[in-house]
Amino acid sequence: MSTLVIKSIGRALNATSIISSKYASKKALNLFASPRKGRYTENQKKLVSSALFKELTYDNLKIATYHWQGNGKTVLLAHGWESNVSRWQYILEDLKAQDYNIIALDAPAHGSSDGKLFNAVLYSEFINVVAQKFKPEAIIGHSVGGMATVFFMHNYQLASVKKMILLGAPAHFTGVFTRYKSMMGYNKRISNGLDNIVLERFGKPVDYFSAANFTKLIEAKGLIIHDRKDKIIPFEDALLFANRYKNSELIETQGFGHGLKDTSLTPKIIEFINR
Repeated sequence: MSTLVIKSIGRALNATSIISSKYASKKALNLFASPRKGRYTENQKKLVSSALFKELTYDNLKIATYHWQGNGKTVLLAHGWESNVSRWQYILEDLKAQDYNIIALDAPAHGSSDGKLFNAVLYSEFINVVAQKFKPEAIIGHSVGGMATVFFMHNYQLASVKKMILLGAPAHFTGVFTRYKSMMGYNKRISNGLDNIVLERFGKPVDYFSAANFTKLIEAKGLIIHDRKDKIIPFEDALLFANRYKNSELIETQGFGHGLKDTSLTPKIIEFINR
């Protein structure tokens, strides 16, 4: 979506907010939570066709899971926004070579999972359902998949999980929300309305949902990997994690971008899991 279109939508909702700020704010939140891509293309379906497919459920929503069976440690993969399990293609063969028991899931409203709207809290509940069934020893989460993994561990503290690998993960929801509001050019009516909707729906203010703060109480060891030039989630988020997540280590990269799909990182991830 071009900047011109984005700003046009923002101006239209700002105008609407003069008549009804609540209506405009709901529209703004739905826009924020609606992925424009992330469902499977035909080529992406082929990439996951070798896995054993199984559907689990949460709150009447189907959760698509993919299982590459192995005899080693169980590793759970949680992708990020507007993506799906096929994003792990670059690392999958190396994980299989370790004979890991690999589980991956599609997020709400992504891949083959149910839903039309996405949020990290719902994603964390999807992760919990999958984790409770497969009892992973390590979880690798990219971007909001990393944030949702932290939310899950904060709420459930699943004993089987000994390692968390956070790839380009947002440290707090406030930053994500603020960048969205700024990108759209929303006025104070909508900005405050968005915050109020979060409070109404989740019973907590926006600044409560801080993955970095949540890691203070997580015993599983953490590996934080973040690129200094990440244009989606600022490198400062990695520093917040490193500062608060006492049982973690940080790997800084340069030039790998937000995706972090560089095979030079794979041995470091595997070494961390095997340690």
